[in-house]
Amino acid sequence: MWALMPRARVTSGFFRIQMMIAMALGVLAILTLGQLTSASGELVADEWILAARVAAGVAALTGYVGSVLWMLDRRSAGTACGFVILSASLGSLILSMGGLGSGGLLLVSHISTSAVLGGAVTGMLLGHWYLTAPTMSIDPLKRLSLLFGMAVVVRLIVSLAGWMLAGQSLTDGTLWTWFALRWLAGIIGPLVIAVMALQILRYRNTQAATGVLFAGVILTFIGEMSAALLYYELHVPL
Repeated sequence: MWALMPRARVTSGFFRIQMMIAMALGVLAILTLGQLTSASGELVADEWILAARVAAGVAALTGYVGSVLWMLDRRSAGTACGFVILSASLGSLILSMGGLGSGGLLLVSHISTSAVLGGAVTGMLLGHWYLTAPTMSIDPLKRLSLLFGMAVVVRLIVSLAGWMLAGQSLTDGTLWTWFALRWLAGIIGPLVIAVMALQILRYRNTQAATGVLFAGVILTFIGEMSAALLYYELHVPL
């Protein structure tokens, strides 16, 4: 998400921390990528998983290089590293699915999930960064809050499409409980959070907006974990 925000108005230290987070997530992906299922419910071949780990390794290594570049205030080179991480992460995601042939809806679901999680977490971290750089423009935080809301809308559309595909599969009471939690905490809640953050930022209150976005992070993780449980049972992105 930070690749779409006005980066020139944000100090370099914020992006250095983002690069370190990307490096840690890349290492985590290498360690945790294991047996995964495609949209058809079949196991993804080991060759795809290995390739996904390599792509995650590229993202992790680039994150380390990028953190050094941003520490030295090499903004152009640091920005280039950010886009390399974006490409490597997208590649790792596609490879972990078994390639593009595993289903377009599932790919859009994963990308929108990444955008929602990235928008919530990056917005919250940027809000905290105003404590160390209080004179920084609030436009980047406004943009991130707007992008976060747009990502939630896309996720809502994908979830609706998955609901239609699931048909009569949602018959079990436990599945309906997960589905309700997925929508209340993972879609409706984040939409309200995005609107609230934008309204609060009209009064230039970055601390209050950060608190709201922090709640959005929690709701988003709850919703996406519920969606993951539903996908494991139904093999449909919800």
